[in-house]
Amino acid sequence: MSRETLHLMDFDALSLSVASPEVIHKWSHGEVSKPETINYRTQKPEKGGLFAEEIFGPSKDWECYCGKYKKIRYKGIVCDKCGVEITHSLVRRERMGHIELATPVTHIWFLRSIPSKIGLALDLSIQALEKVIYFASFIITSVDETAKTLTQEELKKEYKSKKKQIEKERERNIALAIEEKKGKVELNAIEKESDRKQESLEEDFTQAQEELKELKLLNIVSENRYQELALRYGHLFEAKIGGAAVRGLLEKMNVGETIKRLHDEIQKSKGAKRERLIRRVKILSSIHKNNIKPEWMVLTSIPVVPPDLRPMVALDGGRFATSDLNDLYRRVINRNNRLKRLIDLNAPEVICRNEKRMLQEAVDALIDNNARASKTVTASTGQRRQLRSLADILKGKQGRFRQNLLGKRVDYSGRSVIVVGPDLEISECGIPKRMALELFKPFVMAQIIKRELAHNVRSASRYIETNAPEVWDILEEITNKTRVLLNRAPTLHRLGIQAFKPQLIEGKAIRLHPLVCAAFNADFDGDQMAVHVPLTEEAKWEAENLMASEKNLLKPATGSPVVTPQQDIALGSYYLTKYSEDDTEEVKRYFANITEAKFAYETHKIGLKERIKVRFDDLSKFPKGQGSIIETSIGRILFNEILPDKLEYYNETITKKHLSAIIKLLLEFYGQEKTSNALDRIKLLGFRYVTISGYSLGMDDFGKIEEKDAILVEGDGHVREVEEQYNQGLLTDSERHSKVLEIWTDVKDRVVSHNKEALNRDASVFAMIDSGARGSWGQLGQVIGMKGLVASPSGEIIELPVKGNFKEGFGVLEFFISSHGTRKGLSDTALRTANAGYLTRRLVDVAQDVVVITEDCGDTEGEIFTKEESEQMGETLAERVMGRFVIEDVKDGRKTLVKAGEVITEEIDRQIEARNIETIHVRSVLQCNLPKGVCKKCYGFDLSNNKVVENGVAVGIIAAQSIGEPGTQLTMRTFHLGGVAGG
Repeated sequence: MSRETLHLMDFDALSLSVASPEVIHKWSHGEVSKPETINYRTQKPEKGGLFAEEIFGPSKDWECYCGKYKKIRYKGIVCDKCGVEITHSLVRRERMGHIELATPVTHIWFLRSIPSKIGLALDLSIQALEKVIYFASFIITSVDETAKTLTQEELKKEYKSKKKQIEKERERNIALAIEEKKGKVELNAIEKESDRKQESLEEDFTQAQEELKELKLLNIVSENRYQELALRYGHLFEAKIGGAAVRGLLEKMNVGETIKRLHDEIQKSKGAKRERLIRRVKILSSIHKNNIKPEWMVLTSIPVVPPDLRPMVALDGGRFATSDLNDLYRRVINRNNRLKRLIDLNAPEVICRNEKRMLQEAVDALIDNNARASKTVTASTGQRRQLRSLADILKGKQGRFRQNLLGKRVDYSGRSVIVVGPDLEISECGIPKRMALELFKPFVMAQIIKRELAHNVRSASRYIETNAPEVWDILEEITNKTRVLLNRAPTLHRLGIQAFKPQLIEGKAIRLHPLVCAAFNADFDGDQMAVHVPLTEEAKWEAENLMASEKNLLKPATGSPVVTPQQDIALGSYYLTKYSEDDTEEVKRYFANITEAKFAYETHKIGLKERIKVRFDDLSKFPKGQGSIIETSIGRILFNEILPDKLEYYNETITKKHLSAIIKLLLEFYGQEKTSNALDRIKLLGFRYVTISGYSLGMDDFGKIEEKDAILVEGDGHVREVEEQYNQGLLTDSERHSKVLEIWTDVKDRVVSHNKEALNRDASVFAMIDSGARGSWGQLGQVIGMKGLVASPSGEIIELPVKGNFKEGFGVLEFFISSHGTRKGLSDTALRTANAGYLTRRLVDVAQDVVVITEDCGDTEGEIFTKEESEQMGETLAERVMGRFVIEDVKDGRKTLVKAGEVITEEIDRQIEARNIETIHVRSVLQCNLPKGVCKKCYGFDLSNNKVVENGVAVGIIAAQSIGEPGTQLTMRTFHLGGVAGG
């Protein structure tokens, strides 16, 4: 970029590389030598400081620091008095400076990242390197091998001569003793003395050999050890400390030759050693290929970021707010200047070393304040928060990339609390009138001007504020033609954002159709949702055709319906289709046709749930051979009337499971649009009859299990027997523990098995659980039976069972045992959700390039699915092969169900399920031959619409979300079961 003109840099990609000192100097416009920022009296940048104008450019357009040159006519002149170039002040956003370091300093990214780049280059561990860099140990940088060999030989000679000397001395002393006729004791003493000298010599020799062995290149020695070795063998080796030592070693390195040597070593080695060698070759090859010199990983000068990217802002009261980078740079400059002064003064080595270490830490903090856990730098004011270093500004969710470059602030959006909108259709949502007016304001203003109700934008805006009835008419017209997007955070899969037709409503809350809650994982306990308006034609088309809620009834992960009616609707349908309990088996009333039966109900001659017999004219909905007079109830007739023609007559009590099956069939026979109409009819019917039913919940609805006390006494007896056997030594502790758990698990099962008997069949609790609307028999077991064994936070099952239940309440001890696991469940939920979200992010990162590209890659291998394997996985073979292309014909005896190269549709799938087929050979994405992406034949059906996948579908992201979304939901499960063992 030229230094005069500023153009916007248009770029497609960023690549990071290691900058050499020369490159850093080339970027720089001058050296920053002072830690000063701004002169507090004149409010102008200090010369030579972090905001210096002669380095970074003028702070006022076309004006130098001293004021000698002003105005654009002097453009490009450098002031002879203050040294500032006359140019645009915007150059302060792009001109860099540099700091010349008094001693080399390692770059923390290359030291601390895993695996450590400098560590791999030199074949040293991070721990060893840190000792050297932070001035705790020395590293041997060179050894004079010839001198070392000579010394070793001299040592051996000396050892041999001394050994002979001791030997001679011993013989002489023994001879003397014999001459003087000394006793055995004296002779022994001479022997001992001789042995002691021999041992001492051996020790000294071994020690000297060890010391010489220690003198090898890249060996780490502590300071004390270094002093000892330097005294004895100072002429044999050289050892250094700090960043300079590491830089020296990297400078000496010949990367090309090292790579060749390592390749030879790889051939000979195996196991962990081989892996480490491969890692070293990988990093050294990258360095070699990109023409990087290894010593550039140790800095001799640091670039200084342009001052307008780390501004200082004057606050009222004469104080300044400043970017953290300025503090970090000031620390570096202060320490660097102090070190230069100490070196000039020839200060003692200890003081210089300490200053060098502090400079190293200051540079670490500037580059990455989080990398060294113990030594983070905090702000000197107030709360002692951690300072944001260069790496922190770039990385993570709040970093420059994700927050500022990829993150957008959106116009035309709003958010509010959601409430249920039972009267809405599945394609609609209720938007508060005021919010809609704000969202569509520009469109409304355009219409106002077009209709000449106002003549310019400002008066149109004022006209809107008058609340004229025309404004609301215009708004209604606009909202009728468009869709809005609703989104609930966290958006875990693509159904977290859907498009709806807005209906204008009073109030301030957004209304949501109850059946789409499952897709958003929303409920009405205070959840909030965001509304967005699609603006461009493409966005509007996508909202209408791809994101519309009535076109997203299937889960992209499994292909199962995501809009199953549940809770109130399931309970209403159950109430409607269940025979009344007091009804005897005998049918009293017969009707000639449906109309007559309905008339009798409307005139209160028969009840809604009463058993009646009705003659049906059209028997197409019934199994073959069925007589025309059928036992049913008015409720069942009403329920079946709202279902389309192709479905059979459901003459049974409808539960949530039945509703699920009905939705599946509707989707298969009628597609998504008609299904959504049927869903709305089921919804209205369910809501209506759950209201009529008057189901409520009171403590008396939960009955008492009479047999419980006797079962508990029996359980206690069994436990006592086990304890006695343990005391007699017949059982080990772990056997006793598992027996006790077995006993209490059995007790709980027996208590819970009396669940249903304890409830009145007409009780609302029974209806809620039996219909699948809410709760389960297991949960009821905890309410009226016993809570049973619970797990401690460590996951072990506590031996003491909780004998109480939620209706009777717990004893003090039971309460504590029970809360123990429950509390962990709560904290787990909070902690794990973040991890699961992060997992989704990483999965998307890996799989985002997998897209459907072509029709067929021609693969013939595929995968063979067997019935046995499927059952072990807990799925049927039919479920696994649904929507896949087959490689070989699928036959049942002589009949071919599906030919090679065709796809298994739902129709064929049902035939496979009905027949006993053992193996099916299908195409699989894992075997697809395409180098990038996958083909249609290997992928098969797109489960979100049960049709063959289209070209360009991002199947990788769908797969990542399909794993990540349930992962996040699973973490919520612990929360609901309250820590009960085995749930």
